[in-house]
Amino acid sequence: MNNAIFRFNEPKNEPIRAYLKGSPERELLTCELQRQAAMQIDIPLIIGGKEIYTGETGKVVMPHNHSHVLATYHKARREDVHAAIDAAMAAKTQWLELNWEERAAILFKAAELISKKYRYILNAATMLGQNKNVYQAEIDSACETIDFLRFNTYFLSEIIASQPTIGLDNINRLEYRPLEGFIYTITPFNFTAIASNLNTSVAVMGNTTVWKPATTALLSGYYLMQIFREAGFPDGVINFIPGQGSLISDIVLNHPDLGGIHFTGSTNTFQNLWETVGRNIKKYKSYPKLVGETGGKDFIFAHSSCNPGELATAIVSGAFEYQGQKCSAASRAYIPASIWEPVKEAIQQRIEKITVGDVTEYRHYMNAVIDEKAFDRIMGYINYAASAPDATLLCGGTGDKTTGYFIQPTVIVTTNPQFKTMQEEIFGPVMTIYIYDDDQFEETLKLCDQTSPYALTGSIFAKDKYALVKACRALRYAAGNFYYNDKPSGAVVGLQPFGGARASGTNDKAGSYLNLLRWTSPRTIKETLIPPVDIRYRYMEE
Repeated sequence: MNNAIFRFNEPKNEPIRAYLKGSPERELLTCELQRQAAMQIDIPLIIGGKEIYTGETGKVVMPHNHSHVLATYHKARREDVHAAIDAAMAAKTQWLELNWEERAAILFKAAELISKKYRYILNAATMLGQNKNVYQAEIDSACETIDFLRFNTYFLSEIIASQPTIGLDNINRLEYRPLEGFIYTITPFNFTAIASNLNTSVAVMGNTTVWKPATTALLSGYYLMQIFREAGFPDGVINFIPGQGSLISDIVLNHPDLGGIHFTGSTNTFQNLWETVGRNIKKYKSYPKLVGETGGKDFIFAHSSCNPGELATAIVSGAFEYQGQKCSAASRAYIPASIWEPVKEAIQQRIEKITVGDVTEYRHYMNAVIDEKAFDRIMGYINYAASAPDATLLCGGTGDKTTGYFIQPTVIVTTNPQFKTMQEEIFGPVMTIYIYDDDQFEETLKLCDQTSPYALTGSIFAKDKYALVKACRALRYAAGNFYYNDKPSGAVVGLQPFGGARASGTNDKAGSYLNLLRWTSPRTIKETLIPPVDIRYRYMEE
């Protein structure tokens, strides 16, 4: 019998490895990259612990060399989706009855496995399959994934310890039940850590999942699934079903046991999911909880007091790291006219240092965008700006998809604050800059707030403290993560809980206890010590 009062202490963030030339970690990663590139694996569905090969297949390719096939994956059929739901529901009772610390220990073990055994496998898969360079892969598929797993065990122990007060004649407690039903998790291509967290944050609270991974992140997703199984997740707790999103969602969203959706992806897709749940609301046993992190049109706003070099660095790194394929990537900037010339020169100097190429060549700052559809969409925006009378291309503007989906870092300068690329999410290496008159600082803050429907991340650059505070207040609802004198990306688990509102999502703050609370249905239990036997109150006595 386990009668210990247990808690997980607050962890430290996983240290980032440097991968310097000649270092052991660089040599180990290089060997793993070569190993994975030299083989082609078969990726099955994993339902209730069983690997299922449907025979309906697709290909996983390298975005930087799209003729190179990394894997063949099997697509879920309708019967497989039903089987995944059945497996999740069958596993649920035993999983939720498990002591919370036993569930948390599985997450902690998964973190250790990634840190010490599977780091290079997961990083290499993320580099080759999702085209992240070595640093971007390390901070994502290694460090952030580990941090989510470790910090969520700590957050859970803090939640469990939060209990109501004991009364004079009663004992009260909160039971943190999982949601009824199963959770549908839909994960994106751009962060391996998100694929892990959308499932494990739900599971640690006692829920079971049906997981639809992004097709363009299946290699790392498959390795994650293997790590979860080795860490001790029981069969059926997480069910891995690659395939066509519309087919899977049609079945899942019509099932009476749908308990919730944990989603990261496009705003349009999330809105369609929400609309479908709304239409089906009478079908469900309980109201599903919807948690989504969607798009962004993230901004950098400059005040005339800021340092031009610091601002230029934030613009270039914020916009072009991982080819701008982060929902937090800087995509628009507002710069006062008085500092524009030195900022422009600094931007150009920094972009001149950027090379674009193969992820296995460590010298490249940028690599390929994820697939041809993304390439064509991004180039459509660039070509639109190149021919527009109210915009000019400062840098870049070209792309080549002959071998891989490569786009040069592109900076657009516009005279129109409502220009298309100032408003719409592009999700690629494109930054649009609007130059404003210095005496229009407050008016331009209003423009920034009202131009885009999104509200994910943003930053203000200024040495003037009054300007920082004024911008923070004016942009109160323009960003769920707001930065002083920094790029608007790079949130760290446990330090900057992540999420935005408006068209950017439900702002349930991944990387904090707030997200975990969404996956509970608390029950209050009151025990009355001496129940009354008289229905009358004392004031009724004569």
